[in-house]
Amino acid sequence: MSIDHQHPATEQKTEQKSFDSPDETRSFERGVAEILTVGGTPIGRLVLQPGWRWSEHVKPIAGTDLCEAPHFQYHVSGELGILMADGTELVARPGDVTSLPEGHDAWVIGDEPVVVVDWWGASNYAKP
Repeated sequence: MSIDHQHPATEQKTEQKSFDSPDETRSFERGVAEILTVGGTPIGRLVLQPGWRWSEHVKPIAGTDLCEAPHFQYHVSGELGILMADGTELVARPGDVTSLPEGHDAWVIGDEPVVVVDWWGASNYAKP
């Protein structure tokens, strides 16, 4: 699907929001998801504390063995280990951008909190 920037389906309006005042906040063990809706699109900031691991702290909420939400993320701080269902493993660091399909686990590496901005997957993250 292509986007027609010359003739958008709905009129876009100027909008500015801040994660200092999120539209929605979802707290879970060792983490928080802050959600903004800008231009009709949800954007999330995830703050994950040292010791956080999806399979330990979000799996009970999601009710799935792996995270089934796809993500498109900008990594602001900290190091995040990621293991895909196919065995691919990577470490995301500050300044990295990752595109993750469904079917993965993730965990904080080290003693620094991980902060990511997530354009996909935020609207349902850590929701039962």
